[in-house]
Amino acid sequence: MRTPRVFLVARCVRGLESALGTEILRTGSATIDWIGHREVGFSSADGIALRLRTADDVFLLAHRRHDVGPHRSDLTGLTELARAVDLEGLVRERVRHGGPPGLGDGIEISASFLGRRTYNRYDVEDTVGRVLAERAGLPYHSRRHGEPPPPGHSGWRLTLDGTHAGLLLRLGRRPAHRRAYKNATIPGTLHPPVAAAMAQAAELRPGQRVLDPCCGAGTLLIEAHHRAPGTTLLGFDLDPTARRTARQNAAGLPITVDHGDAGALPLPDRSVDRVLCNPPWGEQVGAGGRLAGHPERWWHELARVLTDEGRAVVLLPEAAGLGHALPLGLSPVHVQRLSLFGSSPLLIHLERGRGIGRRRRLAKRT
Repeated sequence: MRTPRVFLVARCVRGLESALGTEILRTGSATIDWIGHREVGFSSADGIALRLRTADDVFLLAHRRHDVGPHRSDLTGLTELARAVDLEGLVRERVRHGGPPGLGDGIEISASFLGRRTYNRYDVEDTVGRVLAERAGLPYHSRRHGEPPPPGHSGWRLTLDGTHAGLLLRLGRRPAHRRAYKNATIPGTLHPPVAAAMAQAAELRPGQRVLDPCCGAGTLLIEAHHRAPGTTLLGFDLDPTARRTARQNAAGLPITVDHGDAGALPLPDRSVDRVLCNPPWGEQVGAGGRLAGHPERWWHELARVLTDEGRAVVLLPEAAGLGHALPLGLSPVHVQRLSLFGSSPLLIHLERGRGIGRRRRLAKRT
């Protein structure tokens, strides 16, 4: 008898769908079935799903049907969806793909939808969650009053995108974006799956020298190590708290974190193959040192230390700063808008330009 095909769904930051799809295909053991809003549906024969680093979370597809519609009376369709789930088969598949056995100590569910509705997310969650809990013989935890679920509850998700309603069961014990290394944090620390996507875009290779001139909690360098072990990883920061945090998170990894000003890096010209950076120009962290009042110094140092075949992958709050990059021979080759915790930064890949811009002598430090 032929085994039914089982779909997995990886969820991600809006704007990283292509990066996530690329990571899935590069495993060599998975096929993509669809790419939608903040998600990629795929099939895999082995346990690669729990190793996806650009994913916020990874789920088994419990059931999928047409979106139920925007009216409160349509919620009865979600009850039918919850009753159609093969719970026993789902548990078997969860174990087969590397997840924990059973459905835990209880049921908790998070819902999201696109478009205007006459019901809210809590109405959706309670409608589906209560049916699942009743069928599984487990307690249900409602998120309606803002209380976090008790430890040990299995995480479910329901999405309504205007076309499909998808009910998902989390594959792992906790969301994929929660990294074990993230023991300490600071304001402005980068979301790990975004850092992983930046490391993937940099096309890292063993033996390369990789720099984060404003390393903060060290997230970019740690994700770079997991992406390409064997690279030389260097991080600088002016803030002693940030440096301590980065060293704590990177404990045991071949990552060097030192005091350094991103506006006057203690590195020779043409000495870095790749730059990964989330510069401190956002709302949470302001620029310090030589960058205070003169953010263009960051671009001069970036251009100075990159090799002729170098590449930079940076996260910027807006495109205006690119005006400093172009005269220095740094050409944007790809720009992607993300939606990240209420902000809309740009993920930008830059390479050294060709022709006159590439041969131009770099400006001296000012």
